[in-house]
Formats: sequence, structure tokens, C-alpha cells
Amino acid sequence: MGAESKSFEQVYSENFSYIYNYIYMRVLHKETAEDLCSQTFLNAYTHYDSYDPAKAGVRTWLCTIARNLTTNYMTSSSVRLSEALDEDTEQSILSHEDEYGIFRDDANREAARLLSMLKADERELLSMRYGLELSVAEIAQSLGITENAVRKRIKKALDRCLSFEEGRDLSDFI
Repeated sequence: MGAESKSFEQVYSENFSYIYNYIYMRVLHKETAEDLCSQTFLNAYTHYDSYDPAKAGVRTWLCTIARNLTTNYMTSSSVRLSEALDEDTEQSILSHEDEYGIFRDDANREAARLLSMLKADERELLSMRYGLELSVAEIAQSLGITENAVRKRIKKALDRCLSFEEGRDLSDFI
């Protein structure tokens, strides 16, 4: 039968890391990402019986919940990421207890540093595409914009990342 026949435990185990990574890529703070991820799955569990796989895939549905919670947090929080974090803030992001092993890999540390320099909407697009591994069509559906607009915005965000790192190309980051 597909997604509708999966237990919530299966949905959780198959999607936890994607949702956590998506949220983390947006907020760049471990504890906040954990809290928002927990709330995402709590909301999803509460409404799982009303989930309609004909409207969206389960990951897209979870992403929508996570996106709404994260957006609400970021707009209501007095703590907002600046467009470019100072070096001390950047070091605190990269040096926190790394229980998920995110920063064992140099590429992940570099990705977090570059993401911290992007605008919130750019981080969101890249986290949807590369954190959640959503297709361009799924992102367009989730954001209510065209696929072409998604492609252009992702390219612009990646180009901004490259502008921070002269002499490197996209394969160094993806």
C-alpha cells in the first residue's frame, strides 16, 4: 500500500535524520534543532491519522510541519542569526557537543560555516534540497512557487557560498 500503511514508528525512523538536518541547517543550533525536531514529530504523531498521501509524500508533509515550526520560532525569537556571524559565534556553533557526529567530517564543519553566512531563506532552500533531499518539484510544492524559481534560488544560494570561498567549485560543497 505505500506510506499510508507504515506505522508512525517506521515514518519516524526513516525520516528523523532528514528532519533534524533540515532544521539544524536553518537554525544552526543543536538544542533548538532538537526541540523543533521533537515538536515536529509530536505534531505529526498527533495528526498522523489525517495524513493524506495523495496530497504529498510523508517527508514533504513532515517538512511542511518542520518548516512552519522553524519559521514561527525564527520570527518570534529574540535571538536571530545575523547575515554573517562573527568569529566567536561561528566557533560556538562548531564547537558544541557533537552527539550526532555532525562535525567529525571537515566538509560538514565547512558547510555549517558557509550556511551561517547565508540569509535565512537561502539556508532554507539548501536545507530542503540537500538536507531533506527533496526534489525541486517537492520544494516548489512546499513553498508555493514554480520549479524554475526554486532552481534559480538554489543556484543563487550556491553561488553565494562560492563567493565566500574563492578558488573552489560546487563539488567541494555538495
